[in-house]
Amino acid sequence: MRLSIGGYSFNHTINQGKMDIFGYLETVKYRYGLNTVDLWNGQFANRSFESPDLDYVKKIREALDERELTLINYAVDGAHIWDPDPEKREQLYQNALKHLEIGEILGAQSIRIDTGGSFGSASDFTMEMSDEQFDFIVNRYQEFCERAANNGYKIGPENHTGPSLSPVGIKKIAEAVNHPNFGILLHIGRWKEEKEIGDEMVAPWVCHTHFDARTAVAEEATEKIQMLKASGYDGYWSIEHNAEGNQYVEVEWLLGTVKRLLSNL
Repeated sequence: MRLSIGGYSFNHTINQGKMDIFGYLETVKYRYGLNTVDLWNGQFANRSFESPDLDYVKKIREALDERELTLINYAVDGAHIWDPDPEKREQLYQNALKHLEIGEILGAQSIRIDTGGSFGSASDFTMEMSDEQFDFIVNRYQEFCERAANNGYKIGPENHTGPSLSPVGIKKIAEAVNHPNFGILLHIGRWKEEKEIGDEMVAPWVCHTHFDARTAVAEEATEKIQMLKASGYDGYWSIEHNAEGNQYVEVEWLLGTVKRLLSNL
């Protein structure tokens, strides 16, 4: 069964100094019995999401290999594409390049780099996103996709921030990028608009998924899985649940909930 645990699910535990990246790997492998990990750069980057020393990254890769773990997705914060300040945009780009190298060292099968920008409704998406913003985002994803194609992974946004919170916006970006290595990390049901049909609108580009504590118990959860499978999705079903407390137990509960959904199909 293709299951994984998003690293952000242990954010409070990490912030309390009770877990580091190696503890996460041990937990996933030996507590939950999984063979895949779903890393977030906040697990080992500093709070500004600056990239760590590559020698440290290579130690993480060694730890992955020792435990026979596959990195199914690497979610990167602090490296989104658009910012209105050109100097800041360049800083974000340089940080993205460093994290792409990290993802490649770690053997990531997909990498999440967000769009940046602000959210606008479907009806005024083009008004909210100037031609400059839209073209810049599309061109950067095309550049990243070429690199991804040369290194064997997919890359794209999550419905997380900015225009990617609109399925209309993210679909428009995907169609303009028009590259086989473009992929969306679908956080199921997390939309600012078109919530009932958003997941289906972007299904053709989905390369990874996240369930949270709300969407995994929703009445339509099984329907969502069936819809994605019917659209050709054959990836992993990951959970992302940064519970306020008892994170080990909360993760176990949510993992079991998703496992039950898959078993009952």
